[in-house]
Order: sequence, then structure tokens, then C-alpha cells
Amino acid sequence: MLAKAVIGAESKLDKEYLVRVSGSITDRKIALLRHGLALDGRQLKPAKIEAMEPQRLRFILNEGRKRQIRRMCELVELKVTDLLRIRIGPLKLANLNEGKWRALSGAERDALIRASK
Repeated sequence: MLAKAVIGAESKLDKEYLVRVSGSITDRKIALLRHGLALDGRQLKPAKIEAMEPQRLRFILNEGRKRQIRRMCELVELKVTDLLRIRIGPLKLANLNEGKWRALSGAERDALIRASK
């Protein structure tokens, strides 16, 4: 039940990423990333994208297609050089080191399930 709530096709949880890219970031490219791209013949849901600092973007997605951010960036001639997911719905990944995991608390599990409905 929890996996379906987090990554299932019907999941309503947004996922937040910090993305470092190479290439020229322009207002037009950001506009296309926000709304206007299609992958695999299907229009993508609108995304929240903002420039954070030179060569760094923040993505908030409501869907999670395979390698979506990398593929979106390729469509606007940007290359992803680093990608870090920092949040899934109400759960912030904060101090969790890359490649590590931890058990969710009961409250975190319940919050994820509630937020996915």
C-alpha cells in the first residue's frame, strides 16, 4: 500500500529535486520545462521549475516517468550532471546520505498515505 501511494501511477505526491545542469539556461527553456514537453508521445503534467543559481534548477513533479528529468532536460539541450531528490510529498529527505536508507516512523508512513489520496 505504501509503495503504491508513493510511486504508483495514481500517486498524487509531488517529488522535489535539485538538479545541476550544463548548457545555457534560458527563460524559454524553463517555460518549456514547466509546460510544453511530451515524452513517449504523451504530454507531461505541468511541473514547477525554478532557477536556483547558475547551472542549478529546482524541479517539483507530480509524476515520475522513467528518467523524466534527464529526458526533459535533453529536450531543451541541457545535460543533467547531478540530481538529488530532496522531498517526496510531506517527507523531506534532509540528512540522509546518498545510498543510505532509514525506516519511516509510523507518523511519516501515515502522512505519506494521507497525502497520496
